[in-house]
Amino acid sequence: MVQVTLAGGRNFEAGPDESMLAAALRAGIALEHSCLTGRCGACKAQISHGQTRSLHEEVGLEPQDRDAGWILSCARSALTDVHLDGIEDLGVPLPPVKTLPCRIQSLSLLAPDVMRVVLRLAPQQTWMHHAGQSIDVIGPGGLQRSYSVANAVSQTQGIQLELHIRHVPGGAMSRYWFEQAKPNDLLRLRGPLGTFFLRVVAERDLIFLTTGTGIAPVKAMLESLARLPHTERPRSVALYWGGRQAADLYWQPPLEHLQRYVPVLSRAHSDWAGARGHVQDVLLAPSPHPLPILSQSTVYACGSDAMVHAARERLIEAGLPPRHFHADAFVCSAPNTAS
Repeated sequence: MVQVTLAGGRNFEAGPDESMLAAALRAGIALEHSCLTGRCGACKAQISHGQTRSLHEEVGLEPQDRDAGWILSCARSALTDVHLDGIEDLGVPLPPVKTLPCRIQSLSLLAPDVMRVVLRLAPQQTWMHHAGQSIDVIGPGGLQRSYSVANAVSQTQGIQLELHIRHVPGGAMSRYWFEQAKPNDLLRLRGPLGTFFLRVVAERDLIFLTTGTGIAPVKAMLESLARLPHTERPRSVALYWGGRQAADLYWQPPLEHLQRYVPVLSRAHSDWAGARGHVQDVLLAPSPHPLPILSQSTVYACGSDAMVHAARERLIEAGLPPRHFHADAFVCSAPNTAS
């Protein structure tokens, strides 16, 4: 075993055949992460000392990051003692990851290509997740896909988890959800997963940028915000939700909990009177509504990989502190792992 030390001084032991991220989580240290497959880039860190080896391809790294010594902690193991910069302990306890049986409670279409699936756990099962986290659903034949949980669980018994699942043409798991699945089907789930959840937001302006079914974890976060004591709530909450056509905006946000809601369409018909383009551009465009001071804001972005990367770059350039940009990018499915 070797030692991995973070910029803040915390350290943990890591074995040669496990990723540094897995070793950190095993030691109870919560590092930023999402896909666990080297594709999203959320767990990016910079090696200031030590040697590592690649466990799998680091698709989520830009060439300039590789040249500057950045790696993905989910895709690298430590060969010697290692010092990592650019990634710190979040200081937030993560709920335990479990693999549990579950059954389909209900299925209903939210849009022609979006299915609302409600899973129920056995009455004796306990469950906790931070609003915004995801689960892996293990279906027929061992197919496994990741989905954000769209509700903030409040039940202590009869726990139900809501998912918003978009149809992927030719997708094996999509074929199951949209053609074969029925209530009471027995499945398994693994989770909760990831670190896309609310941090301390008191006295900050909170901005959500979402596209498509990226609204699912934001829906859960909005539910959790409504339950916070007033002293822990953000100063303001704004939601920008983007789609191609109006049918893509399949859910009505609770406007009583939002200071601003802006639906955005990129391929709107001529009768669309709302905002057009991309959510990050609409947020930063001149508007009668003043933009919150970005240095005092926190942004959560969830949706297409292109939107997340463009939003991060533009907002940081406009004055948002990098540590206040949190993202969960949808990345292309790896075989038998994500949807």
